[in-house]
Amino acid sequence: METKEQGDEVVVTHRGALVSLIEALRPKQWIKNILVAAAPAAAGVLHEREIVTKTIYSFIAFCLIASATYLLNDCIDANADRQHPTKRSRPIARGDVAVPVALAVAATLASASLVLGFVGGSAQLGLLLGIYAIINVAYCLGLKRVAVIELGCVTSGFILRAAAGGAATSLALSKWFLVVISFGALFIVTGKRMSEFQALGSNRSVTRAVLAEYTATFLEAVLTLAAGVSVTTYCLWTFDQAAPHGGTNPHFGILELTTIPVVLGVLHVLRLMDAGKGGSPEDLVYEDRLLQGLGLLFLSLFLVGVYG
Repeated sequence: METKEQGDEVVVTHRGALVSLIEALRPKQWIKNILVAAAPAAAGVLHEREIVTKTIYSFIAFCLIASATYLLNDCIDANADRQHPTKRSRPIARGDVAVPVALAVAATLASASLVLGFVGGSAQLGLLLGIYAIINVAYCLGLKRVAVIELGCVTSGFILRAAAGGAATSLALSKWFLVVISFGALFIVTGKRMSEFQALGSNRSVTRAVLAEYTATFLEAVLTLAAGVSVTTYCLWTFDQAAPHGGTNPHFGILELTTIPVVLGVLHVLRLMDAGKGGSPEDLVYEDRLLQGLGLLFLSLFLVGVYG
């Protein structure tokens, strides 16, 4: 189905069943699963063949389990989504994918993900995938309506992705790495809620009930806290990497320079979120040219700093 705006109306045209089913899997959101590469990349071992293979297994496994939870969530929220200005165009909400079909595909994808995790990755990876599935099922069935707890549930998905990369490749995760990922994820999730809070106005609780429990002041406070802790701990991690080791002298290296695009990127995203444009973080990654430029600068400096 395609949607076209004509004035205040949304004109809907339907697509084929297979295309609609693929759309319901939300492939655009698979970009989140790149987080599984964060731990091996930071450890400087992502160039090793075995590490790359296990990281790819982890990425595919999380794409499968994430899409399974998206299908379950859209089945449960179909009625509410039909009242939302953009979610109404989701395949299940518009009726292009039947609920029984979506649930069957979700069960199949979840099973395939767990098999891939345990067999292709490791027991730890399979366990983390199982935890991810349990948390998301609980979220879909009711925790999404519990203020603050629902932020923790969504944030945990990012943390589990990052932890999975370490589990699959048998890498220990540093305390700085875990704190940066945790508060960075909270920053993204809270920004999404704040954007929805602003964009939906008085109808916000119709499509996402938990928004009735929040105030703009609270969301802004959480966003500021998460952004501050994320940036601070990332800076501490980069400078810790430059601390003297084995008798060598401390130096200001390329890795520390990555703090510049990180800080600028956070400020840019904060500005967008304050303007109500952070409702779909993945859209910012795909469409915002400044954010893409800062991301490319960060990646270039990071690779040179870690592998150069």
